[in-house]
Amino acid sequence: MTLSAAVIIVNWNGRDYLRVCLDSLRTQTHPDFRVIVVDNGSTDGSLAMLTETYPEVQVEALGENTGFVVASNRGAALAPDVDVLVMLNNDTEVEPGWLLALTDALEAHPDAGAAASKMLLFDRRDVLHAAGDMMAPGFFPQNRGVWEKDEGQYDDDIWVFGPCGGAAAYRQEVWRALGGFDARLFMYLEDVDLAWRMQKAGWKAVFAPEARVYHHLSATGGGKIASYYVGRNLILLHRWHLTAADWRAQWRAILGGHAKIIWDALRAWRGDAARARLRGVLHGLLGLTGKRH
Repeated sequence: MTLSAAVIIVNWNGRDYLRVCLDSLRTQTHPDFRVIVVDNGSTDGSLAMLTETYPEVQVEALGENTGFVVASNRGAALAPDVDVLVMLNNDTEVEPGWLLALTDALEAHPDAGAAASKMLLFDRRDVLHAAGDMMAPGFFPQNRGVWEKDEGQYDDDIWVFGPCGGAAAYRQEVWRALGGFDARLFMYLEDVDLAWRMQKAGWKAVFAPEARVYHHLSATGGGKIASYYVGRNLILLHRWHLTAADWRAQWRAILGGHAKIIWDALRAWRGDAARARLRGVLHGLLGLTGKRH
């Protein structure tokens, strides 16, 4: 029996991208799913478009920008009865078999708590953005296969560190047990944090190569806000997750990786994004978890 699913999309002023995304969801071959859009206070007519054009979509209008993490958790709470919760960025387009490939992967691998999509660039559809997440030396998360031409080299359903949160499927039982995304992160690297917590709880993540999705890359985000939260949250994740054994084994790679990030930002000091990255690193070192961009 096919696992039931809810596709949860967080939207903030992404009306035109959202239209493409929702149109592609109408083509899905999966027999039992629903779509939930959580709107973070959009002012671009997104809500009116949803009402007029997509009556089948369940809409949760939050009235303000609560961030990706809080909105995602809110959407998940609206679907307590489905087997699988799927997080999908609003600036994506999915192939007809995308959702079924994700749920089939979880059904085929009972010890998988999450399934990762094959994400490709929207405007260069033979170039990979992510074939699941991996952990590089120093415990720095990376997109597996990023910028490579897709020639089938990642077409095996292997275990990965975790799914990229732009198109990620999670078992309901795992999501509930772990409390979903950590609201302290606000946005960015929340998927890495959840994958880390999943592994500590004994769950794995499987890559579903047939779950193909095309992504615009930070079409409704990015810039200095992204730089701040990536800088801050990477420090927070290392503070939260790295053990004494991890530090003993890889302290050179850990410190060297952070030093390179800081040095690159200092060299580009005149840029807003570089200064935001440095603020994020400082706030991460101080353990600050409020909304501070």
